[in-house]
Amino acid sequence: MKRLSNQPQVPLVKKKQDSAVYDIFPAFELGSEKIHAGYESLFEKLESSKNIILDGYIGVDWDEVSSAIKTNFSVKNKAVNLINCADYYKPSSEILQMVAPYLGGDDPVFGKKTDLDLSDFFTSSFTLDIDKASEVTTVVYGCGASLSGLDGILVYFDLPKNELQYRMRAGSVTNLATDEIKDPKQAYKHFFFVDWVVCNKEKKRLLPQVDFIVDQQRSNNPAWMSGVVLRTGLDAMSETYFRVRPWFEPGVWGGQWLAKNIPDLPKNEPNYAWSFEMIVPENGLIFSSSGILLEVSFDWLMYRAGEKVLGKAYERFGDDFPIRFDFLDTFDGDNLSVQCHPSTAYAKEHFGENFTQDETYYIMETTPESHVYLGFQENINPHEFREELENSIATKSTIDVERFVQKLPSEKHGLYLIPNGTIHCSGTDNLVLEISATPYIYTFKIYDWQRLDLNGEPRPLNVGRAFENLDFSKKGQVVQETLISRPEVVEAGEDWEKILLQTHPDHFYEVIRYEFDSEVIIPTGGQCHLLMLVEGESLELDISIDCNTKFHFAETFAIPAATGSYRLKNLGSKRAKVVISYVKDLEC
Repeated sequence: MKRLSNQPQVPLVKKKQDSAVYDIFPAFELGSEKIHAGYESLFEKLESSKNIILDGYIGVDWDEVSSAIKTNFSVKNKAVNLINCADYYKPSSEILQMVAPYLGGDDPVFGKKTDLDLSDFFTSSFTLDIDKASEVTTVVYGCGASLSGLDGILVYFDLPKNELQYRMRAGSVTNLATDEIKDPKQAYKHFFFVDWVVCNKEKKRLLPQVDFIVDQQRSNNPAWMSGVVLRTGLDAMSETYFRVRPWFEPGVWGGQWLAKNIPDLPKNEPNYAWSFEMIVPENGLIFSSSGILLEVSFDWLMYRAGEKVLGKAYERFGDDFPIRFDFLDTFDGDNLSVQCHPSTAYAKEHFGENFTQDETYYIMETTPESHVYLGFQENINPHEFREELENSIATKSTIDVERFVQKLPSEKHGLYLIPNGTIHCSGTDNLVLEISATPYIYTFKIYDWQRLDLNGEPRPLNVGRAFENLDFSKKGQVVQETLISRPEVVEAGEDWEKILLQTHPDHFYEVIRYEFDSEVIIPTGGQCHLLMLVEGESLELDISIDCNTKFHFAETFAIPAATGSYRLKNLGSKRAKVVISYVKDLEC
């Protein structure tokens, strides 16, 4: 089994769907005949080349790729010198020893982002000296093939991060240059803190040189296009709009709202806990041409046009896209774990992150009983709280969480502020739009209601790390006064209002909401805007005569800073409400 998931791959050809529903495969149109399908058509483009470099991301099925090469050259009766760059990796034991300092030892979740380069994984003998007089075509393939020094045509095989994880869960891929099949949690940690980091650096270096790019997620059925088309498409996105391809995951606390309201989601999952609406280290971008779809990872856009995308924020964040949107669905589900996130200094020192996981909860849907846990009770005793938590772990006993943590009613369209160090979790029967700084795995679970995960295993708790970061001053009335946003109308017109949803001083991003009956024109102000229609049916985005598109309720999209301004038209029968987040301007 190559992949383990009930979730669909991006289809090669997109099926027709109801134009008024959430699109799980949003695509950016490139024009006709820009994308092609199949290994045969790809190798027809390559067969006249003397030297061919087939590089790509961790997780690519290189056995499939090399088999396709052999078949193609055999059919054409052409000789080929096929070189697997994996033969030049350092021994697996040496690799594991090299990366161990970045993997956090026995920590089940956290490591520290590596400063290694992809070249560190190779022996010194990888530089290839090819006989230029030979008539045989040389093909070097594998993750890192470009480091061979071979001068030839460059093809890059990309793989979406979710598909990599589905292959990881099936045990069909290992970590970079190793032969050990790890437990999925440990493999993911290794990918996140080591493999993705070194592969992303190499991807950025290669982007200007790529002659062809291949989406290799579908077995024996790749989509490909030229590097020129890729770069042109990324440039167009950076000046208009983009919507990443969302992906969805079940979880022990997951609910049923997403399953009931997104028709194209598979119905064979027990629930959906998350929708990765825009968590850009994980998401991909889909291009479309003549009906064929091709997905690339989001990284390419930032490496190509990060300054156009982020505008004023680029100097501060560089290639790190700073804001994420995701859904947390607990409708007919359960509470999240009680948790907190690290301080900025802690995230830098321990994990190698440039900034930390400051969050907010924007409440999309509720019931009369919906609630959130936020901040401590006035009489909190940190020592007593920790004793209760440690006793709960030792004895598997439950805790009366409300003795220590405030339980507040959650209001539809309310914004609850969760700067780092704040104890919190969503309760049942909420659809939360989590608007947050991009870092997304640094959750220190303190208490998890004595649950097992969907595989029947305990979920890791991080009480020690949490108590190094918990802010016990966020308690009592302070929570009411500083952690619940108070909406303020800051601009208005005949049939529209701009409402500021004040964030915490620790949040580097702003949250606003436009409410309008007909249309509004919105300037970017030199910042990238992330948007979602949180009430209403659909809207039209107009940027120019040549660029307009529709978005539906609950779809996330982004307007790059370079766009300058854009128009939103309400296509529904009732008032539209659109939430927008962007980086705050730095005070001089």
